[in-house]
Amino acid sequence: MDNIYPYVSFHFRVSISGLDDAEDSYFQSVSGLDVSMDVEEYAEGGENRFKHKLPVKTKYSNLILKKGLAASTGLTDWVKEVMENFNFETRTITIDLINEEHEPLITWNVVNAFPVKLAIDPFNAMESKMAVESMEFSYQYFTRIN
Repeated sequence: MDNIYPYVSFHFRVSISGLDDAEDSYFQSVSGLDVSMDVEEYAEGGENRFKHKLPVKTKYSNLILKKGLAASTGLTDWVKEVMENFNFETRTITIDLINEEHEPLITWNVVNAFPVKLAIDPFNAMESKMAVESMEFSYQYFTRIN
């Protein structure tokens, strides 16, 4: 019998094509895996109860990855190359929701991603917490596998 329990969201793995550094796959959180459909309303003559809604296009949010601020890695070099030198190289970002044996339960491929924002959380001498950086990526679309 299949597992009837919902999957947990805290056990995941991120990999980015072309980046083999293990430090590039440790993230605190992932958000932005959502898609919505734009619709156009069309009023039909003689029909006053409703307007027809016709699909126009899909929209994808930006993907946001958060991780502890650390030394430079291939990921930070890629982000720096895009932000400072305007040298765009798109990559596929793969997100695996994994089980206790580290096997993928569900995989999402985020296609043709490139960085559009880098943010460092504020530093505060009155708080004892980890420094966190957020990286935001634009992409064409994502696909779900499994």
